[in-house]
Amino acid sequence: MLLMITSQDKDLQSQPNPQFGRTPYFIKYILENDDWEALENAAQSESGGAGVAASQFVINNQASAVISGRFGPNAYHALKAAGLELWTFEPDCVSVEQVIEQYKKGLLKRG
Repeated sequence: MLLMITSQDKDLQSQPNPQFGRTPYFIKYILENDDWEALENAAQSESGGAGVAASQFVINNQASAVISGRFGPNAYHALKAAGLELWTFEPDCVSVEQVIEQYKKGLLKRG
């Protein structure tokens, strides 16, 4: 299963980013083998439609689930229409690694 997690920076110790469309990076994480890579979100600087553009980026990367602090309505509908699972983390999460562990333990909320 491939997760896409919103992140402030390029590694697992980075703080998770609460905004989906304007996140600087996505951490692309494969659950089966714990492999990951950081992908820059080109949509973050869009003047409008960042959520939809970020959604298309996530869909094109073949994600199964997306984890963020929150999703705007357009991004939410685009991702749900594509069949992706949406999950949200709490503001007290301090790292992407912690978000992944909470996902594995079933502690995140459905988006």
